[in-house]
Amino acid sequence: MPKLLKHSSFARSTRIALFSAAAFLAPLLASAPAHAADPIPVAGGLNAPRGLAFGPDGNLYVAEGGTGGTNSTAGQCDQVVPPIGPYTGSETGGRISMIDSQGNRTTVIDTLPSSQTNEMSLVSGVADIAFIGKTMYAILAGAGCSHGVTSLPNAVLRIDPASHSATMVANLSAYQQTHPTAVIEPDDFEPDGTWYSMLAVNGALYAVEPNHGEIDKITTGGDISRLIDISASQGHAVPTALAYHGNFYVGNLGPFAPNMSGTSKVWKVNPGGQIKAVASGFDLILGLAFDNYDRMYVLEMAAGGQLPAPFAGRITRVEPSGKKTVIADHLMFPTGMTVGPDGFLYVSTFGFGTPPGSGQIVKFDITH
Repeated sequence: MPKLLKHSSFARSTRIALFSAAAFLAPLLASAPAHAADPIPVAGGLNAPRGLAFGPDGNLYVAEGGTGGTNSTAGQCDQVVPPIGPYTGSETGGRISMIDSQGNRTTVIDTLPSSQTNEMSLVSGVADIAFIGKTMYAILAGAGCSHGVTSLPNAVLRIDPASHSATMVANLSAYQQTHPTAVIEPDDFEPDGTWYSMLAVNGALYAVEPNHGEIDKITTGGDISRLIDISASQGHAVPTALAYHGNFYVGNLGPFAPNMSGTSKVWKVNPGGQIKAVASGFDLILGLAFDNYDRMYVLEMAAGGQLPAPFAGRITRVEPSGKKTVIADHLMFPTGMTVGPDGFLYVSTFGFGTPPGSGQIVKFDITH
């Protein structure tokens, strides 16, 4: 078992989960425990699903980490430090899928980069999707030279589903390398970053990067500016999940160890970049969403002090009053969440450490 570290990026923390998931997937699937609320299957056949977004056509779009790669750039550029690095990557393999109302999957594009860690082969590629009007944008987490990919940096891309093509809008790798945050963890540093969540607000895109600890604004013209350096006030908190509900809300992966359960938080960040904690007592947050009743949903990769363990994912509803209710538990490595136009909560599961094609989307009825 790998040694537990005080702090963790998404890659560093999930290496523990991969130890158990890959070797014991089949028996775990056969003995999966019951859920607090029954999940409704939506779709399968996905490769490391991450962020979810409904398009203007009413279909669900899924960002997929992909299938990894074997290309090494060691000696060509700064590498991610061992044991997570050095990465190996591929110029293709990262994918975006469309899921229709019948659960049928269609490939939008599958020629985007995908990479994997040195230890336990944690895959990353396309991290999230957002729409401005009818235009689709995607954010890459597994690209750039430090991830074994030289064809593209980590970037925001404009996607053309008709031609299955992508155009770079903003070079995020270059921005991070020239605009360092206040706190850089030396043994947990990724030169190209590991972007996780992205959303559209008032005609612009906002993205959170866990490893450096920042939320940035990206215009459709490619301008990048920093909304907040979270590391300046919160240290190496590893922010991952981003939502907007009048203000920005961000959850973090945070430190993890057997005695660190309940240390993940949700912060409110106003448009001016001021940050304030609004909910606490969570573990390893990877998703946030709001319903039409102003209730917040917090997706935990693994809850209850279980560390990143199979079938330990949980969704908690937080009322405006602060009251918490667990609405789903025993999820298998959930990695993304959104509320659909039908009012149901959609969640990507089997998001890492499982074979290609094993990723799933499920939904939960939260309309009552």
